[in-house]
Amino acid sequence: MKTIILGVGLVGKAIALDLAADKQFQVAAVDLRQEALEALSDRGLIFTERMDVSHPAELKKAIKKFDLVINAVPGHLGFKVLKTCLEAGKNVVDLTFGPEDPFELDGLARRKKVVAFVDCGVAPGLSNILAGQTQTRMDRRKSLTIYVGGLPAVRTWPLEYKTVFSPSDLIDEYLRPARQKIGGELVITPALADPELIEFENIGTLEAFATDGLRTMLKTLDFPTMQEKTLRYPGHREKIMMLKATGFFDDEPIRVNHGQIRPRDLTARILFDRLKLQPGERDVTVLRLVAEGEKNRRPLRIVYELIDHYDPETGIHSMARTTGYTATMIARAFAHGLIRKKEIIPPEYLGFDPVCFQFILKGLEARKIKVREKIF
Repeated sequence: MKTIILGVGLVGKAIALDLAADKQFQVAAVDLRQEALEALSDRGLIFTERMDVSHPAELKKAIKKFDLVINAVPGHLGFKVLKTCLEAGKNVVDLTFGPEDPFELDGLARRKKVVAFVDCGVAPGLSNILAGQTQTRMDRRKSLTIYVGGLPAVRTWPLEYKTVFSPSDLIDEYLRPARQKIGGELVITPALADPELIEFENIGTLEAFATDGLRTMLKTLDFPTMQEKTLRYPGHREKIMMLKATGFFDDEPIRVNHGQIRPRDLTARILFDRLKLQPGERDVTVLRLVAEGEKNRRPLRIVYELIDHYDPETGIHSMARTTGYTATMIARAFAHGLIRKKEIIPPEYLGFDPVCFQFILKGLEARKIKVREKIF
């Protein structure tokens, strides 16, 4: 299957290398940054090309000969790029994390007779797949709580955090109001609200706080209470709240000397090098999903847990592995003909299907990403 990857940062690179090693895929990649493309030279790709995917005409020309597009661009470009790909009649696996509702493009996907798998990372993404599976195993659903975070293995002052993602996307995560469901009602809280401390074996104490990670699940799952919280080392949240309260994330431009700049743009640029995981720098991904309900009139509690570490053999960070390989396994499920619908498909739909669910989890396990299940 001819596949083109849009954006080859740390996650896009992991996707490219995983698919290029699979004879079923012929892989190409594009990115605006030449240095990102050079990191993929001689790695089995058809070609790499430097281009700006924000120009629809150029993008449509670039993807014309491909069967599948993997959209791994920064979140602020994601929806626009996804729409352009669908307009071009291309199937898409999308990892972007923008504020828009992907179901707005469902009519377009159906008219063009293509499929778009959206929110295909670790969370949203793998978390949705697990949540979808829990829904099918209960006669009555009560609550769903998702805790997830990627962390550096070594805590480093001052922020005690590093990431494979764009700092701009990280700021968005800390600003976007968190949508939750409480007692069947939609509740919107500020990001970073409702903190709590959670213990994880061999990790220690982490701080969880509200973020807007439920997204499509608010429409597709029928748990009356649903929450998603991001995990960080204790103390990180307070420092982010300080930056937020003092205006470092503001959108309104301010005058500096003879020019103007948005504070959040300056903050993102300053954080870019300081928060980027460096080659060989170890990290860990932690995910815990707790679903409660009933089966055959008896209480049922299902817990999924993932603790994944940096892979020294491949040099690929855990956050890139868990995010990117979820996307590549969804791409493989599509290539194997396990999904034939032509519409917008959120990951939880794949969890509804036991064949897709097992296919994806077995593929992740083959890549040393092991999800543990406990039933109470």
